[in-house]
This record gives sequence, structure tokens and C-alpha cells, in this order.
Amino acid sequence: MSVHTIWTLSRAFAKGVATLTLMIASGFALASESSPTNSPDAEKPDAAAPDAEKPDAAAPDAGDSAQIILVVGAAGTDEYGKQFARWAGQWRQVAEKSATPVIQIGESESGESNDRDQLQAAVESTDSESNQPVWIVLIGHGTFNRGVAKFNLRGPDVSSDELSEWLGSNDRPVVVVNCASASGPFINRLSGKNRVIVTATKSGTEQNYARFGKYFAQAIAAPDSDLDHDDEVSVHEAFLRASAEVREFYETEARIATEHALIDDNGDGRGTPATMFRGVRPNAQAKDGAELDGKIATRITLSPVGSKLPFTEAELSQRAEIENALDELRDKKVMLDPKAYQQQLEPLMIRLARLYEAAEKRADQSPAEPESD
Repeated sequence: MSVHTIWTLSRAFAKGVATLTLMIASGFALASESSPTNSPDAEKPDAAAPDAEKPDAAAPDAGDSAQIILVVGAAGTDEYGKQFARWAGQWRQVAEKSATPVIQIGESESGESNDRDQLQAAVESTDSESNQPVWIVLIGHGTFNRGVAKFNLRGPDVSSDELSEWLGSNDRPVVVVNCASASGPFINRLSGKNRVIVTATKSGTEQNYARFGKYFAQAIAAPDSDLDHDDEVSVHEAFLRASAEVREFYETEARIATEHALIDDNGDGRGTPATMFRGVRPNAQAKDGAELDGKIATRITLSPVGSKLPFTEAELSQRAEIENALDELRDKKVMLDPKAYQQQLEPLMIRLARLYEAAEKRADQSPAEPESD
């Protein structure tokens, strides 16, 4: 369900639940679930909740924000160094637009501590109580030897085992984007609850230079990566767009593809390629019937400040609950007749519309920020 759709429904809700119900019954909500035409490769019944009508008016803690740890590894050559610097620059622009604090490692002159020690300190010092994600972005080369995958840093490298140890039992949402060659095994070691792991390769044996990082940095900042038209680009959408760009590069150059990116957010440590999705929805099933990745990654974004609605913590919690119910309902859609599906979809849509209406009103009442010179 796109935010654009929900906004439209919330406006209808302001005119009365009857209007909203009529729109849903006419198929408006169902149409919003179709896949966009420019896709790359390619909900638990509940009654309208009274608590959604009167959400907690307290604003979220301004100090509780996402964070980016941006790491540029050892380049090896000036040519690679320039490329990695450009990718890192694109990430800094995304961070600036989304007002996300950034810890930068690997681009300044060597200090008293090496890059590995700086990365460890940055990871271990993150606020484990925060409910906002910490992004760990690794730009550079990787290696895989004797069953151990490493990301190459200036000085001592960091292995997937070490990064897993530093993260420990941190319950904070974590997004790791490893843009390096031989990065696939990082999924096996880092996968877990509240974690989204993206790797440029599907295994440690894909050891050639990986271009995925270039396309991911572009995708996370590009409005046309927004496959579900909600005015935000999620981790999942950036992964899908970047994967499509990588495939197009190798096909255009008539080369054999030496990198196949994966995403993992269901904690099984296996990862899913972009070819198993159409739009943001799975178009295939895992061989053993396991749940495919993507549900959590679809909800994590680095949105520009101006596009964010001022949801309260209570509203965000309610929204997550409703979205989980919507996911469950979509999974059961093939087993339900259209009328039953519609009857279960409608109350969920109404609850979402109420949340968005409240946030939208709050945004309209907020004083506009002065434009910078």
C-alpha cells in the first residue's frame, strides 16, 4: 500500500467513513497493490480501532534518530579511490537531506587509531535502546579465504565474524549495506532479528570488483527508485533498483555477470535475489516454502526531512501493527473469496487512514521552516 494511496484515503476519511468505504468497495485499495510497470526483475482482520482516532499527541524524541556509519575501505588504486569517494559523497548527500548523523571512517588522514578500531568503537557505541536504525555502509573491496569473509580497510581488515561480535545482542534495528566483492557470507554471519543485510554478491567466491555500490548509492537518493509511489525510497527498493542496474550493465557490455546481490531481513541467513520480486512483492517462492525477505526492508527509508509526516511514537507503533496485519492478509488473499478479502481489508484501511489524517493535520499546523539562503 503506498502512502499516496493512504493519503488519498485519509482525505476521503475526513469527508466521512462512508466515502472511504465506497472507495475501497469500488476497488481503489485493491488497485493500489498492483505492481508498477517499471518494476525491475523482477493483511489479520481487525475492527476500526478507537485508539487510532485519538493518537498520543506527544512528539517523538528528537534525539532518537537514525544514524549512518559510512566506511570507505582500502582502494588499492587511485581509480578505485575516486570511485569510492564519489559513492561516499552520494551517501553524505542522502544523510544531509534526511538530517541523519554520519560517522565517517576511512577518508581522513590516519590518526591515533586505525580504521578497524574506529569502526569497532562506532558500532559498539551506538544507542542500543533506540528504535531507529543504524546504517553500516561498507564501500570498497572484500576478500574470502579459508571460509572467512573480510572487508578490506586501511590497516587491519574486518571480518564478518568480528562485525557480528561487535553488534552483539543489540536490539536496535540495523541495516548493513556491504558493497564489496566477496560480501555474500556477511549475510550468513549478520542475519538476525531487526536486521536488514544487503550484499553485493551471493557468495564469497564472487571476488571480482563489484559495481553494486555505485548503483545502490544512486538508487537510495533517486525518486524514480520509489516503486510503490509512497514518496520514499526504502532499502528494499534501492536494492531492487541497484540489482536491475547491475544486470543491465553486464548485459549491455555483453559480459558474464560476476556479482549477484542479495537481501536478508527475515533472519534465516540465506538471502533473496532481486529476481524473486516483481515490484516490491515476491513473484516466486523459496524451494522449501520459506518466507522470502523484503517485508522489513520495505519499511526502512532515509527520507528527506520535508517529506516526512510527524507521526508520534504511538502512531508509528500502530502503523507497524496494521502493516503487519496487511501483510498477513495479502499472504492469505488467494485462499479468500473477494468479498471476504474486502471485508477484512476495509477496517485495516480505515485505521491507516485515521493515522495518516492525524499526522497530515499536524503537519499542516506546523510552522513552515525558513528556507536557507
